[in-house]
Amino acid sequence: MRRVWIAMWVLAWCWSYGALAHHSFSAEYDRDKPIKVTGTVTKIEWTNPHARLYVDVKDDAGKVVNWDFELGPPNGLMRQGWNRNSLKAGHVVTVNGFLSKDEPHVANARSVFLPDGRQVFAGSSFDTGPTGGDGSAPK
Repeated sequence: MRRVWIAMWVLAWCWSYGALAHHSFSAEYDRDKPIKVTGTVTKIEWTNPHARLYVDVKDDAGKVVNWDFELGPPNGLMRQGWNRNSLKAGHVVTVNGFLSKDEPHVANARSVFLPDGRQVFAGSSFDTGPTGGDGSAPK
C-alpha cells in the first residue's frame, strides 16, 4: 500500500509541475515596462513552446549586450507572416516588447521590424493586436 501512495504522490507532483511549465505572460514579463531596441540578430531558435530571438544591442555606454527575446510558437509565427528564412544572423532588426520581471536583457517580443521594413507580430502571449507599431501596451 505504501508503494501505491508513493506512486500517486510522484504522479501528482509530475502533473502539477507540467501544468506550471507553461507560464502566463504576467508571471515572467512586466506589461508596464515596454521596450524598443535595435540591433543585430545573432541567432534564432525555432523551438517549441516558444521560438527565441537573440540580438546584439549597444547599450548607452557603447557596450554590446546580447538580448534574449521570447517569441510565440513556430506555428503561430508562420501564421503571423514569418518563415524560417525571415531572419538570419547579421540582419539588423528593431524589436518592440516587454521586459522580464527578473532577468536582465530578457524580454517578450511583441513585434519585429524585419530588414526589408515589414513589421511582423511575434506571437506574444500578451498580444491583443496592433498598437500602431510602437510596442506599447494596449490601453
